Amino acid sequence: MHPRPPYDQPPLPPIPPLPPPPPNRRFSDIPIKAVYLVGAILGTVLAVLLIFVVFSGDVPTRQESGEQVATVAPVPTVSATPTPTASPTPSETPIVLPPVPDSKKFATLSGTASVVAGTITDKTVGITYPRFASPWKAKSFPPFSIAQRIGKVEVPHTVVASAMFPGDTPLKKPSTNADYREIATLAARWAMRSQYPKGATLDEWTASQKIPLGKGWTLGYKVSYTVKGKKQEAQAVVTIIEVGKNKPAMLLGSIPEANKSHWPDLNTLVAQIRPL
Repeated sequence: MHPRPPYDQPPLPPIPPLPPPPPNRRFSDIPIKAVYLVGAILGTVLAVLLIFVVFSGDVPTRQESGEQVATVAPVPTVSATPTPTASPTPSETPIVLPPVPDSKKFATLSGTASVVAGTITDKTVGITYPRFASPWKAKSFPPFSIAQRIGKVEVPHTVVASAMFPGDTPLKKPSTNADYREIATLAARWAMRSQYPKGATLDEWTASQKIPLGKGWTLGYKVSYTVKGKKQEAQAVVTIIEVGKNKPAMLLGSIPEANKSHWPDLNTLVAQIRPL
């Protein structure tokens, strides 16, 4: 047997040649716009990262409170409507006052009155009263608006000073002499605590009279106190004056025994005090 002849096969297509390898591109061959675009993207990313890194420490860990305002210690006050049953704290000695006379003329105190060098016009309070010559000197002396003093700032004080009544505003505006006398009594009680050594006592009322002009009342009183084991006394006056405000004005004059030659200055005050 003869072998079978092979099947006829179509000729194969020619194999196309391989494409040439891409040329090696250099940096200078990259389009300039592409370079700028990539640079801008990288710059933006770096800027954002830098902001977070640099300013992350500036975030406050807590909210600060508002500005603090220094508080001012209040002026010691007395109540215009005292409660008879109220008991003092253990650290305080009760101030016991003798009954206030309805009327008593202020007697002339012994000594030589100081020269009146002018007039003090206290516009803050609303009153005028004599300005004494040396050795009296005007000095800052809170809580008073204006004060004339002699000597060192020490208890007991030698002082003539004006201020608004340091107690609570009266619930009812005073209108009668009895009303002003009651407020003057409260002012004298306040002065006993603020102007004299602890344990001082008000022994006697030396005056209880209406002011010479306007509405108001003057009380004069004698105070006993002890300094370095020696018992001494002071003469004092307190005047309450209606000045058309919520509170009345107050003029306080107190002269201890060390300056007893100036006691007649209190008579001058009582005779010449005026509302504006």
